[in-house]
Amino acid sequence: MKANSPERRLIEVRAVGEDGKMTVEGYAIKFNTPATHKIGKRKFTEVIKEGALSNTNMKDVPMRYNHNDNVLIMARTRNKSLRLIVNEIGLLVQADLLDTQSNRDLYKAISEGLIDQMSFAFSVTEGGDTWTYKDDETYREVKQIERLYDVSVVDTPFYESTSIYARSLEILESMEQRLVSSNEIEALKLRIMMKGKVN
Repeated sequence: MKANSPERRLIEVRAVGEDGKMTVEGYAIKFNTPATHKIGKRKFTEVIKEGALSNTNMKDVPMRYNHNDNVLIMARTRNKSLRLIVNEIGLLVQADLLDTQSNRDLYKAISEGLIDQMSFAFSVTEGGDTWTYKDDETYREVKQIERLYDVSVVDTPFYESTSIYARSLEILESMEQRLVSSNEIEALKLRIMMKGKVN
């Protein structure tokens, strides 16, 4: 996975259409709501702070199926069929699906609860998050999201087991390795200083 790959998160989606409209909605982000995930023996807790979307690029966001570029886009902010609403709770996603056979099938699957998850892809502004490391838990606070790439209706089992937190785990491992290296360098400097004082 490339270092600048967008991260992905699961969100709930439900059908809310009336009068023949195929509208789906769900909260992509809920502010100040920690989410904890177990990674082996460690825990990874992440919280997106209120204000994290104040400068986010959400100008041209598509709704896709499984983040797939080869499938017809279902809705888009550019033509207002996809609406991204920031409120005190978080980011509400509302989409009016285009009237196609594939979207009708998808809407029925959402209405029946066969599909009830979306994923959204985003990147964090440089310096827009802080990491705190404890013995058995890493805590990440996201203060500024740079860009929202897409929202996607997903086949939950596949995405849950592979892609959802892959990017965050990659970042987590990188940050922890950097921390270890930094500690090793400081320890080496200290040994050199101590050796100099002895001599």
